[in-house]
Formats: sequence, C-alpha cells, structure tokens
Amino acid sequence: MSRYSVTKLAKLAGVSVRTLHLYDEIGLLKPSIRTEARYRTI
Repeated sequence: MSRYSVTKLAKLAGVSVRTLHLYDEIGLLKPSIRTEARYRTI
C-alpha cells in the first residue's frame, strides 16, 4: 500500500491541504498514521 503525505495527496487530488485537514476533522478521510511530530500520512 502506498502512503502519501498530505501535501502530495492534495496535489494529486487537486484540493488544498486545508481541505484534507477539514476532511480529517469531520471524519471523512482519516490519516493512516501520524508521526511523532503529528504529521498526517494517508
């Protein structure tokens, strides 16, 4: 399974990083992992 940073996925999907963060907040798209620095990886 491929993992993408939020920035990379946003570029691939044609949406903003903020949009992906909003999707996380409302439970629509949860990150598969978070790093120790709390970075999201999908």
